[in-house]
Amino acid sequence: MYSYTRAESRQRGRLFRKGLRQALADNVDPALERKIQAIDQAAAERGQRELNALHTVRETARNAVAQAKAKVRTASREDKAAARQALRDAEQQLKRSERAVDKAERH
Repeated sequence: MYSYTRAESRQRGRLFRKGLRQALADNVDPALERKIQAIDQAAAERGQRELNALHTVRETARNAVAQAKAKVRTASREDKAAARQALRDAEQQLKRSERAVDKAERH
């Protein structure tokens, strides 16, 4: 997964267009390719850190759902409704975090 900043995207685009013009003239500067690779490497590292953070959030949400289920099972009759609502909220958070992880892994 790559995570480019706006500045990196603009710079990479400029370098790519410059490289394209040079390729048409059969005179590609190797420094241009190194700059693009450096930008790609930084974006890949950032993307990996973000993906790891999303996995952590997903695991936290899974634990929250498990705790909420335990509270529903052990709640008194008066507290059951609140425990069920907490379970629904935890499940919704889990769905959002799973969608975010799936989306990040596809890109």
